[in-house]
Amino acid sequence: MAMAAALRREGRRFASPLISSQPITHVRSSLIPGEHVPLGARSISTQIVRNRMKSVKNIQKITKAMKMVAASKLRLIQTRAENSRGLWQPFTALLGDTPSVDVKKNVIVTISSDKGLCGGINSTAVKVSRAINRLTSGPDKETKYVILGEKAKVQLIRDSKKSITICMTELQRNPLNYTQVSVLADDILKNVEYDALRIVFNKFQSVVSFIPTMATVLSPEVVERETESEGKLGDLDSYEIEGGETKGEILQNLSEFQFSCVLFNAVMENACSEQGARMSAMDSSSRNAGDMLDRLTLTYNRTRQASITTELTEIISGAAALES
Repeated sequence: MAMAAALRREGRRFASPLISSQPITHVRSSLIPGEHVPLGARSISTQIVRNRMKSVKNIQKITKAMKMVAASKLRLIQTRAENSRGLWQPFTALLGDTPSVDVKKNVIVTISSDKGLCGGINSTAVKVSRAINRLTSGPDKETKYVILGEKAKVQLIRDSKKSITICMTELQRNPLNYTQVSVLADDILKNVEYDALRIVFNKFQSVVSFIPTMATVLSPEVVERETESEGKLGDLDSYEIEGGETKGEILQNLSEFQFSCVLFNAVMENACSEQGARMSAMDSSSRNAGDMLDRLTLTYNRTRQASITTELTEIISGAAALES
């Protein structure tokens, strides 16, 4: 107490000579607005670190919550995606899947998500679609896009705006079923002319793995031509046709039904891959936020300890000066 009183007396005694008539210009930090900058370099540095730690903690809470939501959605969609694989496999055995078929009118159906923060599944689907467009383009050929999802639309509209025929978004706002997807498939078939429909999607493998996949659906005319020329689809002639329908009408019905089944499976697989990729991405973000928080905590403790050491040194030096 006696030392504190002595310091106050000495401060009042030396205060008047230290007052200058020149205005004092405070050094302000460029990291935060001037009106909120406290005086003194130590308070500025510790305050910035505390604010950064608070923001990192908030981000970590958000990413953990998003991971839990994605995990719950993944469990619901994964069963439906696995069950939908049994719809298109009989058509592949009957009508085949010939991605190398050479036709004049190609329609690329690109399936993506409406939301981001799910890794690279959307950019992968767009890259595959562009690669297919380059392979199927030619002087006498025509290639069009049908886009399902907002993210693929944003990327493909930059360089292929004139080639986009149909664009549908917000498909997964409500849980999809086969009836809804069959209506979408019917709208696509009514509004595009095609020889081959090439559906690009991400096939779900695991939470951390998905495979970019392309499924090909041929028009009835191309199926009949392939049957007669190369014999790849020659097994169709071994089936007996009952009723008054012709072979062309049966192929038309089979082609439409095949497209709706393949589209339903592709939408389910892509939705499952989206939730798995989002779950993995949010888990990585949470771990990175935890590592950043550890580094910021260490920096904050070092800064605070340095400021305390400096203040103690100033007090001890002042007391020693008074005693001498």
